[in-house]
Amino acid sequence: MFTGIIEGMGRLEHIAQEDTNVHFTLSAPFVDELHIDQSVAHDGVCLTVVAIEGGRYTVTAIAETLERTNLKSWIVGGKVNLERCTRVGDRLDGHIVQGHVDTTAILGSVIDLNGSWKLSFRHDTSPEFMTVPKGSITINGISLTVVDSSAGGFSVAIIPYTWEHTNLGQLKPGVPVNIEFDIVGKYVARMWSQAQAGEPEA
Repeated sequence: MFTGIIEGMGRLEHIAQEDTNVHFTLSAPFVDELHIDQSVAHDGVCLTVVAIEGGRYTVTAIAETLERTNLKSWIVGGKVNLERCTRVGDRLDGHIVQGHVDTTAILGSVIDLNGSWKLSFRHDTSPEFMTVPKGSITINGISLTVVDSSAGGFSVAIIPYTWEHTNLGQLKPGVPVNIEFDIVGKYVARMWSQAQAGEPEA
């Protein structure tokens, strides 16, 4: 489990295809603290460390992950938001984040509000792709608060610290980002859908 509080940004150093899998090698501020088989969220995608060598580490993404996320658009030299998994007893400064991306959204606009930035996104509609004003949303692994909400989109406001210490400040309109909707909202949506359809709860 993660909290959506980014620890640092990694740099993509190498990308290698192997059959339907892709291996990503990154440098990061805390490489020396990592170990094999450790879970790390990369732009919100939970990936397992499979190799560590020369101040860099490697993770592998399978076809399903590549299809559901924006990892297929990563390039060497790109910056990636990183968060190691939460330790029992730590503060939950963001919200509950699983590292299981639901879909990608497209950045529609960036508005400079002279002290903050308002970013608007659009995504496919689904009963479980639910946002509410003041609710939580995870964008590229970052725990953020929804400002405006609609069936196929939402907006968030970004403070200067987040703008400078994550890759949000590098995004341009039209690029895809990884989205994980609030797990509580997804369970509520599923139960409501089953109740409306007269289905037994799973």
